Amino acid sequence: MKSSFSVVLLFLCSVLIQAQSNTHNLIIGSFNTNCESKGVYVYQFDSVTGDFEFRFESEKVANPGFLTVSKDNKFVYTVNSDGANSGVSAFGYDSKSGSLKLINQQKTTSENPCYITNDSENVITANYTGGSISVFGKKSDGSLTALKQLEQHSGKGPNTKRQEKAHLHMVQFSPDNKFLLGTDLGSDKVYSYAVNNQAEKPLELMVANDIKAGSGPRHFTFSKNGKKIYLLQELDGGLSVYNFKKGKLKLIEVQTVLAPDFKGKFTAADIHLSPDENFIYATNRADANDISCFKVLKNGKLEFVERVSTMGDGPRNFAIDPSGNYLLIAHQYSNSVVIFKRDKTTGKLTDTGKKIDLCAPVCLVFTKQ
Repeated sequence: MKSSFSVVLLFLCSVLIQAQSNTHNLIIGSFNTNCESKGVYVYQFDSVTGDFEFRFESEKVANPGFLTVSKDNKFVYTVNSDGANSGVSAFGYDSKSGSLKLINQQKTTSENPCYITNDSENVITANYTGGSISVFGKKSDGSLTALKQLEQHSGKGPNTKRQEKAHLHMVQFSPDNKFLLGTDLGSDKVYSYAVNNQAEKPLELMVANDIKAGSGPRHFTFSKNGKKIYLLQELDGGLSVYNFKKGKLKLIEVQTVLAPDFKGKFTAADIHLSPDENFIYATNRADANDISCFKVLKNGKLEFVERVSTMGDGPRNFAIDPSGNYLLIAHQYSNSVVIFKRDKTTGKLTDTGKKIDLCAPVCLVFTKQ
């Protein structure tokens, strides 16, 4: 009798553990200038069924579009894109309940941060309008210090409407955390900074990599081993593959997210590798509103797979769930997060018909519960 009871108990425990491993928190950053939303939302997402459930809404902060989560899963940091009042917010994060609690805020002193990242010591933003990078320290309670480094950039490009000055669009660490890279859409450059967290100013500019004139480098993603970078160019729709070594980029090939017969307006947006690194995806906005899939070949080059509608307007950001089963796309202008099923073998996407209705979602980040 005891043996039977033990078997049943063991079975129930294994079912519970499996169920927990299939669920993740999905944190969504949004713009709230034109709606009643407070800004940061937490949902539970099931990576087997694609179902979701609302968990928490933060207290209101200005336009917490892009966000980043600390490695220990205890803190969430967001940009606050708010003109002259722009800043960053630090939240305490309870992943089990999904709750967020505002800890403090600091000014970027540079307008309209549009991307944010963090390591063990610092929180760093790319400031689009300000054309700069802001660095904040972390305190032991997760709160942010005042601004401790501002890297101001200058320069312009041939597109007089979009490249009249520097426009920093993304900052991200290399996988070994030795470098921080920043894309400048305005001057067609990718800056590589050496990172030294023991220094008073942790960033030291090492390389200013030149990108094709007028292309507008926007977002990029590293291979897990840090040897390759896949760079999406907003203004010409290019998807460039580079070797990366000691901060320097060496071009391998250029693909495009534009269909051969495409004639309308476009602005390429976001790019991510699948968890198994077999496929890469990139979104395109404006008249295009589509997502392209490429197979990653053994030499790192890309082979086109398909291009499909994102089923919404303004696919600014997307995320693949940790299992690789689903790809979710945040649509800034049609106010929805559309959920696609991924075929892990072919890379192709199928609309599930499921979507999260939310005002101006612009950033999706999955975390453990």
